[in-house]
Amino acid sequence: METTKKIYFASDAHLGAKYFENPIEKEKCFVRWLDTIKVDCERLYLLGDIFDFWFEYKTVVPRGFTRFFGKIAELTDAGIEVHWFIGNHDIWIFDYISKELGVTVHYQPLLVEHSGKKFLLGHGDGLADKSIAFKFLRSFFRNKFAQRMFSAIHPRWGVAFAMSWSKRSRISKESIPYLGEDREHLVIYAKEYLKENHVDYFLFGHRHILLDLMLPSRSRLIITGDWISYNSFAVFDGDDIWVDQFEI
Repeated sequence: METTKKIYFASDAHLGAKYFENPIEKEKCFVRWLDTIKVDCERLYLLGDIFDFWFEYKTVVPRGFTRFFGKIAELTDAGIEVHWFIGNHDIWIFDYISKELGVTVHYQPLLVEHSGKKFLLGHGDGLADKSIAFKFLRSFFRNKFAQRMFSAIHPRWGVAFAMSWSKRSRISKESIPYLGEDREHLVIYAKEYLKENHVDYFLFGHRHILLDLMLPSRSRLIITGDWISYNSFAVFDGDDIWVDQFEI
């Protein structure tokens, strides 16, 4: 009997994060999940912050993530489409992931259609967020000159600084629960978007919360949680979409 193909969505694995008690075990867990979905996965959307930090030097590959890279290559070699949206932690992905692993990398939100349903996908950072400080940092990190300057710093110091920054950033966000429809940036963004365009499903990461919210026009907003607290992901089977958890 033919297996019904599904589309999977996951975000915010933060692989390599120093705040994990055992980063290697967390990577193994994520890889086990990838191994379980390969039997029925038609397309995989990684919605950003898969790495806690990543910077592509011109001729040097940061150490680590061997199991993860191998599994992603196995999926793409088997004909499974893998799409990766950069987040605010893995913002410095350039062409290594696409050339070596056959992954399609996206730098902006993407509107796609599956089984007659419209999906708007992205990491979610910066959407409807009017914070001047956040906008400045986001613009700075995406600046080509700033990227070249960072690449000139020896990885011994550059990576150490970036990992320390990432750890402080994560800790500062740990106590932010769901803010409600009138204050949650991604909810505000989705509602504004629906005033001009119809979308069946919005899927984002970034906020590290599990949310499946009904919106006007029978639309739904799903925030996919993370692999720090939830080991969570979303699945679309052609008829319905739901959020699930792995090894919890």
